[in-house]
Amino acid sequence: MSRSLRSAFPLAAWLVAALAACGSDPSGSGGGETDPPPVEMGDGWAVSTPAAEGMDAARLHALGERIGGGGYGQVTSVLVARHGRLVWERYAGGWAAERAHTLQSVSKSVTSLLAGIAAGEGRLSVDSPVAGFFPDYQPIQNLDARKAAMRVEDLLTMRTGLDWSEAVYEGSPLQQLNNSTGDWVRMVVDWPMREQPGTRWEYVSGGVIVLGGIIGRAEGERVDSFAAERLFEPLGMRGYQWYRNPSTGFPHTGGGLLLRPRDALKIGQLVLDAGRWNGRQIVPAAWIEASTRRIVSFPRSLGRHRVDYGWLWWIGSLDDPMNPRPEPGDVIVASGSGGQWIFIVPRYGLVMIATGGNQDDRWSAAFDFLYTDVLPAVR
Repeated sequence: MSRSLRSAFPLAAWLVAALAACGSDPSGSGGGETDPPPVEMGDGWAVSTPAAEGMDAARLHALGERIGGGGYGQVTSVLVARHGRLVWERYAGGWAAERAHTLQSVSKSVTSLLAGIAAGEGRLSVDSPVAGFFPDYQPIQNLDARKAAMRVEDLLTMRTGLDWSEAVYEGSPLQQLNNSTGDWVRMVVDWPMREQPGTRWEYVSGGVIVLGGIIGRAEGERVDSFAAERLFEPLGMRGYQWYRNPSTGFPHTGGGLLLRPRDALKIGQLVLDAGRWNGRQIVPAAWIEASTRRIVSFPRSLGRHRVDYGWLWWIGSLDDPMNPRPEPGDVIVASGSGGQWIFIVPRYGLVMIATGGNQDDRWSAAFDFLYTDVLPAVR
């Protein structure tokens, strides 16, 4: 798995250093032990216990002990919700519930939700030409018939047609963007084309930066303000942050969002509940359905798991070789560098998130233990 697929920009050095400096939580062992139930924090989450929601608490406890003992490297949090209630959370490596964590490319899936809100208001269409949102960028560089044909949906499906590769980060267009203090959106809009949009899948974080610019222009306010007003505040989030262009302040919608783990879990619950949170419709249900359907077949694997691609969401399957009881059903996934994950399992009414700082093969550990530990804990 290439590094570029897992990140919109490299995991921040301060985070890597902080994780390395922190020891794991003390852990013991003992079959049949369980963890204290999650604490009500007034953040919108109803809390429960694994047993009350039909899950094996001892199995989750054993997983938590392995996480706390460093068995999966730098996994900093794992949270599970079932039936709309937070039932289990584990923090390790010095992390805490109130501390916002980098989400890296999970940010892309959040940007898809923002596009859905704008589309639901009639301000954005997936069929709209990308170039049409930027009359002030005229003359657009490298403009040809292919670039003129690029639509918003091509940004959502990673089929932009741009001559862009993140397979090797060093020297890549993504590194150039991340190091730039100029207009990130314009940089990507001006980038040369390689092929007809809508034809070949290529992971292009810059396309999600452009999508962030389009959402802001469609709504008449910068995308980070729109996100706060229309998504984060309605979800009762707090302490959220963006990695920003140091000159312009523009948020990195391709990988720069930081959320508290409990708030990241809300994103998953929102998708599971067809765009609703605590009874309030925030993202149109039609957008959730459209964005999490399989559009691009098997563009790449995430770790050892085959996935398809939708509108900035990955779609895995319960019929996975690592699942001890394979069966029909989707696993909707958001993924980011270092082990940032949101998993939505509609068949089980379950959401799981994980955060981490793994810059080695253990970045996908959470996808593994979703199948080997968390789903088998469902009775």
